[in-house]
Amino acid sequence: MKSSLLLPLFAFLCVLCGHSSAAAKPNILVIVADDLGYADVGFNGCKDIPTPNLDALAKQSLRCTSGYVSHPFCSPTRAGLLTGRYQQRFGHENNPAWLPESTVAGLPLSQTTLPQVLKTAGYATAAIGKWHLGAHPQFHPNRRGFDDYVGMLGGGHIYLPGAKGGAEYQIPIDRNGAKEELAGYLTEFLGREAAGYINQHKGKPWFLYLAFNAPHTPLQITDALAKRAAHIADETRRGYAGLVLGLDDAVGVVTKALKDSGQTENTLVFFFSDNGGPISVTHSDNTPLRGAKGAVYEGGMRVPFLVSWPGKLAAGKDYAQPVISLDVFPTAAALAGVPLAPSDGERARVRGTSNFDGVNLFPFLTGEKKGAPHDRLFWRTGGGAAHAVRQGDWKLVKLKDNPAELYNLASDIGESKNLAPEKPDLATQLQSALAAWDKELVAPIFESPGGGAQKKKRGPAKVEKK
Repeated sequence: MKSSLLLPLFAFLCVLCGHSSAAAKPNILVIVADDLGYADVGFNGCKDIPTPNLDALAKQSLRCTSGYVSHPFCSPTRAGLLTGRYQQRFGHENNPAWLPESTVAGLPLSQTTLPQVLKTAGYATAAIGKWHLGAHPQFHPNRRGFDDYVGMLGGGHIYLPGAKGGAEYQIPIDRNGAKEELAGYLTEFLGREAAGYINQHKGKPWFLYLAFNAPHTPLQITDALAKRAAHIADETRRGYAGLVLGLDDAVGVVTKALKDSGQTENTLVFFFSDNGGPISVTHSDNTPLRGAKGAVYEGGMRVPFLVSWPGKLAAGKDYAQPVISLDVFPTAAALAGVPLAPSDGERARVRGTSNFDGVNLFPFLTGEKKGAPHDRLFWRTGGGAAHAVRQGDWKLVKLKDNPAELYNLASDIGESKNLAPEKPDLATQLQSALAAWDKELVAPIFESPGGGAQKKKRGPAKVEKK
């Protein structure tokens, strides 16, 4: 009798300690697009660029209609995603220049990454695609928790062999530290590599971070993609559309690999863009949002955002509460059976790491937990040049040297009517919340290429508060 009681207790402890069976742990696939416009996918209403594969993924997903990333441009978003923390806490607020000799311009080694944690739970880990988290060997994906890596280490890359691009865009493809020349169309190559990884790792839990550089510039596409976008009169948007079509094709290759290998039902999938579309550059479309890549208005960091796990999460439904890319880390860790330490306030953490700013979304997405996952979400760019905070339906934007702006996103998603003069008490409350959050942050530890916020900062850099 006693032994029969001990068996379920032993099973429970195994789960708690991260040693549950492989079958109980979902595969985790995080797909990140680069500079994708909010309205440039069919599931968000796009009419001129067909995205059938992303739309099919949306039909088996929860569509997070208030889905955000933690920064309105490339590298800081990725740093936040892989650490589950506001990247301003550790100074990663700008894009690192391509400086293979720099031991500073990259994701600080003090930060624990999601693949490092998932490896402790028995996961195979891989990154495919754009890295943009430091060019020095110490920042290499293989040294940051990824068993396997293939892709481009910089902030961008040419799409076609022999195409024009700056030095960083023409570096060889990196495969676990070895160099190889790009063969074929880059987006297709990345999709094929991801599909191969999925097929090869059936039977044990895996984590795949698939970071496309499409539809980021340069607007280089194959003749076949150009023909499919020929109906678009605007030449710039036509090139951008070709990049989106290639992205959608590659996502289709990946989801087909999941289906054909029988892994769809045991794979948690996240899809989102690293920031909003740069509308003046690529003629991407962020309708109905205000602003674009780089801005703390909604168009800078509110993005197409899907979460899929067939049979575990509702399919084809909308989830309206605000969520953020920082939530990927604690959600994945919890589902992998990694034990979380007691919360410091509302922020849980993996034992031995710093507190998360993200939360485990799973009980909220299933309806087990009611209410909003976050009381507030925050943004800061340029070391303080621009701030924003969202609390419920309310959003406060504070640009340096300008009065605060207050918007009700429920009635004014386009942030067109500043309500700060009408609601001064609420504006003051949100400004106070921003100021308190800002005190927890540090100055940027490196500049974006060409200079940036670090030149503007005043006084000595603060030390991160953990």
